[in-house]
Amino acid sequence: MDKKMILLNPGPVNVSERVRRALMQSDMCHRENEFSVLQEAVRQGLLAVYGLPKARYTSVILTGSGTAAVEAMVTSIVPPNGKLLMLKNGVYGERIAAIAKAHGIAFTMVEHEWGQELDRYRIEEALKSDPAISHIAAIHHETTTGRLNDLGMISELARTYGKVLLIDGVSSFGGEELNFDEWNIGAVCATANKCLHGIPGISFVVVRRELLEQIDFQPRSVYLDLRGYYREQERGGTPFTQTVQVLYALDEALREFQEQGGWRARHEKYRQLAQYIRTRAQELGIKMYLEEGMLASTLTAFRLPHGMSYQTLHDHLKAAGFIIYAGQGEAGKVMFRIANMGEIEKTDIDRLFVAMQEVV
Repeated sequence: MDKKMILLNPGPVNVSERVRRALMQSDMCHRENEFSVLQEAVRQGLLAVYGLPKARYTSVILTGSGTAAVEAMVTSIVPPNGKLLMLKNGVYGERIAAIAKAHGIAFTMVEHEWGQELDRYRIEEALKSDPAISHIAAIHHETTTGRLNDLGMISELARTYGKVLLIDGVSSFGGEELNFDEWNIGAVCATANKCLHGIPGISFVVVRRELLEQIDFQPRSVYLDLRGYYREQERGGTPFTQTVQVLYALDEALREFQEQGGWRARHEKYRQLAQYIRTRAQELGIKMYLEEGMLASTLTAFRLPHGMSYQTLHDHLKAAGFIIYAGQGEAGKVMFRIANMGEIEKTDIDRLFVAMQEVV
């Protein structure tokens, strides 16, 4: 595919030329000191995204997608005698439940309809009725529908009932507020190729150190043992071969991120783009799938125009140079999604809606 496509899917995202050029740096052995320096620069760069103190927090890097980081976080932090409370209002909540089930981790779930706001009363009732619960897992930005879940409310309950809070921040880290201290977050997993504008292939977990140092049990996985990575990375090593060139690109993306003003500046750019997309869609009579409550600044779900299939819309926009995203599951019959992460500008959105108007 020679033609440049504007990626309006929720990752991977379009990246800058400087990040792309970083892939062309020299080949490097992951057992040499030069790699240790690069790896440590990235680990500290990830903490710097939210200004986290190195004494309390650490970042652990994995080669794999965001789901690899989610699985490493859940399987490495919840002990054998622990129990997970899963808050589900979309596909990615269901995925954490699937991970827990696959590894034999005890869990219970507070289920909501896709896109529904999380119900504080039902969550609190679950915590009151089951003292075996030790950890709460929640999705921050549930990209199934674009719902931004209320971590402030969840963290208040976690603190009140003495539970460890585990967050899937795959589609929010670097683009939305994550108040680690106020929300008493235990760990957040994320990936390079969404709000950080890196290349696919690296994921990571930002975690309070005591969760890796004080809790020790037989690893549930060889490759996804977070504590094993932590021990090796603390002394400059890595248990397995990392994607060196992708790590170069993430290092460059983190530099670019800070030069552009950090997460607040990126969030504001995303917010403005999302609002512009929503306004332009409304002008064409395209309705938002969710219209109330907390919505992410990085993605909007829309209802398909009456009588139009997703494939028709997708194919027309792809021919014009844009990739949109289908709804998931049964929602794919009535919904499509437009994300605005990555190197996307207002002029790109203007061109998108010229193409959209042609087909709608």
